[in-house]
Amino acid sequence: MTVSPKVSPYLWFDGQAEEAAEFYVSVFPNSRILSVSKTSSGPAKGGAVVEFEIDGQKIGAFDGGPMVKFTWAVSFVVYCDSQEEIDYFWERLSEDGEPSQCGWLQDKYGLSWQVWPAVLPDLLESNGEAVMEALLTMGKLDIEELRRAAEGG
Repeated sequence: MTVSPKVSPYLWFDGQAEEAAEFYVSVFPNSRILSVSKTSSGPAKGGAVVEFEIDGQKIGAFDGGPMVKFTWAVSFVVYCDSQEEIDYFWERLSEDGEPSQCGWLQDKYGLSWQVWPAVLPDLLESNGEAVMEALLTMGKLDIEELRRAAEGG
């Protein structure tokens, strides 16, 4: 059997895998739960093993118990085409979570996200120092402010 894609994220939760997957598919369009099964043994007995998709990206999740927690060291990036998308994803993903700076946040499950404008790599390439300076002052990113910085304004 061939698995495609060859690399996909697999997330460890403490009794919240199914709830988290349901939340993520409610936030992102073109997303769905693929399967849910309950674990019958181990430290997470009665927990769930979930497979879901976010806009075509398969993600696994399971209830492994309280031994492992998410950290800021690993995050998902959401590239947004408009300020409205940034506002939407920032608001939804930070509900009961922890907004941070530079477009980063942790959601209510402790998973880290970066909500970025899709044009950010181009803006950084055009005037990296000024754009980075502006970005470092922001929590939720503002596309127009970043564009002004890229233009030297």
